[in-house]
Formats: sequence, C-alpha cells, structure tokens
Amino acid sequence: MSAQRLEGRAVLVTGSSTGIGVAIAAACAVEGARVMVHGRDAERTRNVARELANGAATFVGDLGDPGVCEALVDESVRVFGRLDGVVNNAALTTRSDLGSTSPELFDRLIAVNLRAPLLIIRAALAHLRSAGAASVVNIGSLNAYCGEPELLAYSMAKGALMTMTRNLANAHAGQGVRINQLNVGWTLTANEDAIFQAEGYPSDWHRRVSPRYAPTGALLSPEQVASHVVHWLSRESEPVTGAVFEVEQYPVLGRPCAGSRLAEPCP
Repeated sequence: MSAQRLEGRAVLVTGSSTGIGVAIAAACAVEGARVMVHGRDAERTRNVARELANGAATFVGDLGDPGVCEALVDESVRVFGRLDGVVNNAALTTRSDLGSTSPELFDRLIAVNLRAPLLIIRAALAHLRSAGAASVVNIGSLNAYCGEPELLAYSMAKGALMTMTRNLANAHAGQGVRINQLNVGWTLTANEDAIFQAEGYPSDWHRRVSPRYAPTGALLSPEQVASHVVHWLSRESEPVTGAVFEVEQYPVLGRPCAGSRLAEPCP
C-alpha cells in the first residue's frame, strides 16, 4: 500500500471547515493531495487550510446559491490546474418532521444537500475526465433508507442523493470518473454533541449509547469516516463505481428498530 495514496492529486471537499469535512480534508492532505477547503465562515475555513500540508486553498460561499457551486469548481481548477477528486460532504442536518417541514425549510435542505452536489459534479465532470482515474465521493447517511422521525427533509435529500449517485455512475461509466456514495452512520462530531446537549442530554451522553447502535462501545469518529473517504478517492477502490457503501458498525438489515438510543436514561 502506498504511503501517499493521493499524491499529486487535487481534491475539492465541500463543507470542510467543520465536523467530518475537516477530518476528510486533513486525511487527504496527509495522503499527498492538494485540498480545496470550503466553508461558509471565512475565518474558520482559513484556519483549517493553515493546518494542512501541500498548499491547501480556500473558498467561502453558501452552496444554496447555484452560482457558488460553479464558482467553487472553477476556483479549484484555477488554483490547482486540475481536479482529480470531489467529496460532496456539505449538508444541513436541520431537524424536521411532517408538521415542521415547511416549504422554505424543505427547499433549503434540498438546495444544499442535493442540488449542490448535482451542480458541482456537472461543473467538475469535464475537468475530472481530463485528469483521468478521477473519483467523486458523495457523503450520504444511513437515514437515506427511511430516516429518523425528526429528520424527514434531511433523510429525503440523502435518499435522493443515493439515487443520483447510482444514476450518474451508470450514465458516465467508462469515462475515467468513478462516482460512489458513503452512507455514514452515527458519528460523534462537535455539532452532534452540541445538538444533543441543547436537547437536554448531559455532556457524557455519547458514553451511554446503546450497544444496539454502538456495539464497539463508541460512536464513529470523523477520522474513521475520513479514512474510508480516502480509500474511495484513491485508486485502491478501482474499478468500483455506482456503489453505496455503509460506513457503520452494525448490519443495517436486521437490526432492531425500536428502543432508546442510549443504554441508560438521562436525567
């Protein structure tokens, strides 16, 4: 196995100023890639890029704006002179159910979580073809299969992303660009921790997760997810395209669907 699996490659990672995206950007840089770090907060985005090797670049913008999606790709190619990989990681995880999914909320989540990956791939496809042996990795979620009751709009977007991944992989097979999706399970990010504490859970809630959801005794870490992304970006995963791979620690089929997500009740 090469110590530098992405050496000489240019990779765009959306939503890479926070959470899993930071870990993906860092893992790509360690493996030799030049990384375009994207985020909505300029200072945070610059700080992430400063920590990376290989001349990381930055782009700040809201992917809910279609023009930003195309500009992000254009700037990546301008800075690096090529584009070998795209990781569509950016996503809004806004809670909503049938009653609270307003038209405005639905449109916002679809714009960022689904339309943006489509527009980015469309803008990047010719550059990826030119690079050869290129790879797109869409970051999905296990919620794509049906979703939690309070994640209706989010889950719908991730389900559609899964369909888009397979459709585009089929439509563009044999063109030097592979398109795959990672459906990521429950991951302990700073944002996830903040959401749970805001909902009244104690600071150690993640240590009480039911073995049903964390049989290893801990939730996935962003770094663990990032290691899978590097594999799918690299040539190690050739020739697979159109795959939806579950980054989770239990089999999705056959798992119990009922019961608390925590092993102990929280005060």
